Amino acid sequence: MEKEKISDIVKNVKDKPNKDIFECRDFLQIEFEKTKQLIIDLTRHLETVEEYYETVNNEILNRIK
Repeated sequence: MEKEKISDIVKNVKDKPNKDIFECRDFLQIEFEKTKQLIIDLTRHLETVEEYYETVNNEILNRIK
């Protein structure tokens, strides 16, 4: 669904037919779940990168001493 169509439905929800409202709702629900999963996956990735960085950086600091 196009961004403009979603915006139009949301702005004029009371004047839109049920078909458009249900279609919009279904699309937004799917987008929400996909976005939420992406955030979770990216958070896990970021935590792993941070952990690896700390491990490598600590070893470098120990070798410099």
